[in-house]
Amino acid sequence: MQSPRSDLSGSAHLLTDIVSQIGRILRKEAALAKAEVGENLSRAGVAIGLIVGAALLALVALIALAGAGVAALVAVLGWATHWAALAVGGGIALIAIGLAAKGIYDLKPKRLMPNRSIANVQQDVAIVKERING
Repeated sequence: MQSPRSDLSGSAHLLTDIVSQIGRILRKEAALAKAEVGENLSRAGVAIGLIVGAALLALVALIALAGAGVAALVAVLGWATHWAALAVGGGIALIAIGLAAKGIYDLKPKRLMPNRSIANVQQDVAIVKERING
């Protein structure tokens, strides 16, 4: 039979081991979260690039295609100049809106959260609780 002193020593050792494991897990999860945030910030940079690209594309497209499109609609289909200009400008605007919407969607805070790291920490906490209670 073990003495009460031996039980306390074993419990203290077990508690020290648990605290050590929790610290190690938290350090690993912090490193993973840091890497994931860096990855998400990189994706945010790409999203900003998409938005800027959409704006530039919209300007270039309006300048280059609007005149040609309007002229083609007037010459081929006999449209009035103002209706042709409205149709061409509207089409180009829809493309620009689509690109901007994608970029804005990718910048939402929910898309930038380190979801994998959060899930791993929650799983680690559940395992530690199970070991303590089990």
